[in-house]
Amino acid sequence: MKNHRDEVDAALEDVDFETTNYVVEFETNNGPIRAELWPDVAPGHCRNLIGLTKIGFYDGIIAHRVIPGFVMQVGCPLGTGTGGPGYTIDAEFNDRPHEAGVLSMARTNDPNSAGSQIFICLDRVPHLDNQYTTFGKTADDESLQTVLAIGTVETDGNDRPVEEVKILSSRVIETAK
Repeated sequence: MKNHRDEVDAALEDVDFETTNYVVEFETNNGPIRAELWPDVAPGHCRNLIGLTKIGFYDGIIAHRVIPGFVMQVGCPLGTGTGGPGYTIDAEFNDRPHEAGVLSMARTNDPNSAGSQIFICLDRVPHLDNQYTTFGKTADDESLQTVLAIGTVETDGNDRPVEEVKILSSRVIETAK
């Protein structure tokens, strides 16, 4: 698997949380998902998502896992839930709750094994609090409605959508504070 660390680092050279607000937008085949980021509680995770988005990592990637009332998960370049960007980042656990629309980082049993796979909560999921890093939330109602609609798609026995849910394109929206 290719290591994207150098590309991501280069894409992050101008990122400044002091002067700029960042929203990541995923245009999916089910509608837009815009997410405001929380650099005050998880700056490393925010930087990672911004960098991966800027290099086009998420373009064309499918949601490989959807569990109604729980989460939709995306970010595996292999489409299997086993791939990543070729590097990992350390956990940044915080007190923001896992509730509908919240972005959090998927990982293995090792808390410091997150890479590119994110999940978006479809409901309040308290048992994930302080176990996974929350780092953003849907930025508007249209985005939340897209996420909730994805949460109702038909899935197979492995929680994989029967009809592909795909990120068609992604971008970072920057606005001055």
